[in-house]
Amino acid sequence: MAESMILVPKSKTSDKLLDTARRLFARMGVENTTMNDIAIASEKGRRTLYTYFKSKEAIYLAVVESELNVLLDTMKQVIDTEASPDVKIVKIIYTHLEVIKNVVERNGTLRADFFRDIWNVEKVRKEFDIKEIQFFRDILREGQEKGVFCIDDIDMTAELMHYCIKGIEVPYIRGRIGENLDRETCMKYVTNIIYGALQRKGNL
Repeated sequence: MAESMILVPKSKTSDKLLDTARRLFARMGVENTTMNDIAIASEKGRRTLYTYFKSKEAIYLAVVESELNVLLDTMKQVIDTEASPDVKIVKIIYTHLEVIKNVVERNGTLRADFFRDIWNVEKVRKEFDIKEIQFFRDILREGQEKGVFCIDDIDMTAELMHYCIKGIEVPYIRGRIGENLDRETCMKYVTNIIYGALQRKGNL
């Protein structure tokens, strides 16, 4: 499991509070949900809620963090497979985009808050970003060592890949990337771009 980016004690109680807050945020929106709503719905009481989370912003960011941890764990599973580096790099990129899309769509009205409150979300994403860049770095280094990729600067390439993927999250979630193409064709175009940038050796 990915390490916590926010210092919240891990327990069944904190998990219950987070799950309750997530459901309320999704149904009512973050702005329309109060700490009292969360305390009542969780049946834990205000004192317990404030023991774990000092404000609504804190619990909102913790909800976002928990979703990012799911994404990190899913990406780690891709890294741990026996697939070749060229397959891994494409799969991990699509994993990132699909999980983010599913999270935002699943959380209903939280979707609007997610985009409107993007600067606060960035506070939580800092540690996630660092770990994702390391994932890219590990795959690129493996590919370089195995002669699959030809990369001048692994660190710079990993950072560029991360920020490129981060930059297309919103249009991807909204279905504006390849909207007139089927998934297979879209993936082929994306794969060709990735392999071209990494100077992948061999036939595509």
